[in-house]
Amino acid sequence: MKAVVYRGARNLGIEDRDPEAPGRGQVRIEVAYTGICGTDLHIYHGDMDARVGDSAIIGHEMSGRIAAIGEDVTGWNVGQAVTVMPTRPCGRCAACKRGNSHVCHAMNFLGIDSAGAMQSYWNVPAELVLPLPEELPLDHAALVEPVAVAVHDVRRGNVTADDQVVVVGGGPVGVLIATVARGRGARVLLVEPDPFRREVAEGIGIDTVDPRSTDVVALVNDRTDGAGADIAFEVSGSAAGVTTAVDVLTTRGRLVMVAIHPQPREVNLHRFFWRELELLGARLYQRDDMVEAIRLVAAGEIPARQLISRVEPVEAASAAFAALEGGGVMKVLLDVREGNK
Repeated sequence: MKAVVYRGARNLGIEDRDPEAPGRGQVRIEVAYTGICGTDLHIYHGDMDARVGDSAIIGHEMSGRIAAIGEDVTGWNVGQAVTVMPTRPCGRCAACKRGNSHVCHAMNFLGIDSAGAMQSYWNVPAELVLPLPEELPLDHAALVEPVAVAVHDVRRGNVTADDQVVVVGGGPVGVLIATVARGRGARVLLVEPDPFRREVAEGIGIDTVDPRSTDVVALVNDRTDGAGADIAFEVSGSAAGVTTAVDVLTTRGRLVMVAIHPQPREVNLHRFFWRELELLGARLYQRDDMVEAIRLVAAGEIPARQLISRVEPVEAASAAFAALEGGGVMKVLLDVREGNK
């Protein structure tokens, strides 16, 4: 089988390996497609070497079919279309004991802390597997995991119909948050400087604004009769994005922090005090979020075809990472099927 192997910063190899039989409690999945996300780019840049070992197989956004079933596993069939929730909590830490296992203090994140999906055959614990509708194209199904991120984020923000929502950052997760929020009946504005990303978002019906040429706060106030936004999502990872997300909020508005900020940011706490704002973190999804994501993708409520910019064979993994790094794409997938059938 083929496997994409991380060999250090900006160094990916393609190795031929022998598939291993699934262990007790595992299933072996014949992987069809694997998405490349921002976390994978961080790994590619060498930023996560403390967690990702040498010769590690990365990747966690995926779709495929069950190829073999290990001992003590029931309820699954060979050939069944599936995806994987790539988070395995410890079950023992304080977060797990309080029912928050999705933010486990000792999380095993598949594709980071253990072998991931960029391989032809992937053995995973059966409890992490979710069924996919047979009619759902497997390339579209590779978007389920990032859609689950968006579903969780929108739930954290408690978005409801007619809420005024501002999403700061129009990468794949930002566009998916905007899409999920709009599906709940919210009125959404996406803030994004990159023209390609704005074009993609506008092509699926999302209102956008370029913060380099427009006063975003003034525009939001105009759209809300001076009230401001009910919920803002910070997805840009930038200091300017944090400032914008805070400044657009209405009295008792909610800021959902989605992006990973590698260093502390200056935040206008006086505005939090003055307007009684709330700040909510949104890190990882729960199983219900994955189930809802599958429903949304299968129902066509997520415009998967418009969001998948490029599909590359697994042998071209380095080129696929370079394409994502260079911009001008939204979602990039690897076709991991043997012979790219």
